[in-house]
Amino acid sequence: MKLFQQLLVAPAALGLLAPVAASAAELNINGVSDYAASGEQVTSISQFSDVYPTDWAYQALSNLIERYGCVAGYPNGTYRGNRAMTRFEAAALLNACLDRVTEVTDELKRLMAEFEKELAILKGRVDSLEARVGELEATQFSTTTKLKGQVTFVMGASTAGGSESSANDTYNQDLGAFTFNYDYRLELLTSFTGKDLLKTRLRAGNFGNSVFGTGLTAMEVAFEEPSGANSVGVDRLFYQFPVGENFTVTAGGRVRQDDMLAVWPSAYPSDTILDFFTYAGAPGAYNLTLGSGAGVWWQKDGFSISANYVSANGNLSSSEKGVGGGIATDAAASNGTVQLAYAKDSWGLAAAYNYASGDNGAGVYGGNATPFSVLVSGAGVSNSVGLSAWWTPETAGWIPSISTGWGLNSVDGLDTTPIKSATSQSWYVGLQWADVFLKGNAAGMAVGQPTFVTSIDYRDNSESDFVADGNYAFEWWYMFQVTDNISVTPALFYLSRPLGEGTRLLNQDGDATFNNFGGLVKTTFKF
Repeated sequence: MKLFQQLLVAPAALGLLAPVAASAAELNINGVSDYAASGEQVTSISQFSDVYPTDWAYQALSNLIERYGCVAGYPNGTYRGNRAMTRFEAAALLNACLDRVTEVTDELKRLMAEFEKELAILKGRVDSLEARVGELEATQFSTTTKLKGQVTFVMGASTAGGSESSANDTYNQDLGAFTFNYDYRLELLTSFTGKDLLKTRLRAGNFGNSVFGTGLTAMEVAFEEPSGANSVGVDRLFYQFPVGENFTVTAGGRVRQDDMLAVWPSAYPSDTILDFFTYAGAPGAYNLTLGSGAGVWWQKDGFSISANYVSANGNLSSSEKGVGGGIATDAAASNGTVQLAYAKDSWGLAAAYNYASGDNGAGVYGGNATPFSVLVSGAGVSNSVGLSAWWTPETAGWIPSISTGWGLNSVDGLDTTPIKSATSQSWYVGLQWADVFLKGNAAGMAVGQPTFVTSIDYRDNSESDFVADGNYAFEWWYMFQVTDNISVTPALFYLSRPLGEGTRLLNQDGDATFNNFGGLVKTTFKF
């Protein structure tokens, strides 16, 4: 059959004869195509639950079924004989029945003459549609691959405040200028079976020397290739496929920890600002290490178990510590993660454990930590846990979605470092409102403490275990959904003590204060 004949499987030629057919200037494709959804041809009038022997057209419908076999109903087993149809619908349905007609009666001749004009218009439209489909098939670059893209522009600035004017002046000189940065992503999503996925992401950006790509003011979209600004690199390259009904395996030479988790344990944020708030409150457990790795997850009835391994230096052959890499060597920068989760449509819980060792900062991402905790975490092997929960309301309103998480990290120092052991923590709470003022727009805010050291033990016992490394981070944002593909998000953020324990070094008395306040506008294009 031609394309439109397959879409317009006829309900009944009875509709062409019935006086209830209505005239219309346009063809209602949606109304007609419902008949095709059942996928099965009616062989007996008894299959219609709403057609009775007392109906005035019962016998005519029965004859059409038995004589021509071109009658179909709705997917729920009804015929809806009293529903009005347009002349275009009637013409389309008559045309769909013609392939089954073996004897042209006088009645059919009259019907064909009556709808001759409409049939000709339909034929022209279908021929044009088939030509366009053929052109698309001939020019598409791949039958197995979809291309998706995202471009993000960020304009904004940050300024320093506090009691030490010299520190403020230094910060504002180095990082206080207004900047315009971008992040560009192209994803090639390939499937060979319909259930597997080969993902390739190409990425470029120029955030390397921007305040929005540095430390605690870094954004999730901040990116720059190691080879330099505006250089394009491979940001993801992995293959994912199902094994049986409940298992999924992922492996790749450029895969990230979260690519191999069955559940991401947060509903916040839909529009990312500060990078810290995208780690479910536990940057140690969810450190998002990127490199060579593999993982597997099991998922059934809302429950899931995920396990994965990533070597940040897995592409290097030497096993010499400090300069080498490999898989599961001392220089591999190894990360192993296990997550248990239960997730429903509107809420979920998750617990994760991560083991990290090597030259990758012991699993605590530097952009989500005070400088002191970055120094401490790099001293050895870390064991991290994260607990997370989230809930979203069924309908948009004054009640926001709520996401929260907490992380705990324990570091065992290497023999070559003065730190024997240390403990650090982190947490966050994120709130997000949907359809704020206008449908599609959203607003959100979050508060938390990026990774901060809570206790430390030096090998020579020369320092007290007490530390004051805390810092509070806040962000507020509103997203304007301009079109389906364009959004504009103004945002503000505040960091109460971004240097953590290092703030004491700003003056001799150790009572200095230092903070950050900033604003930005993020524009996102998706295609």
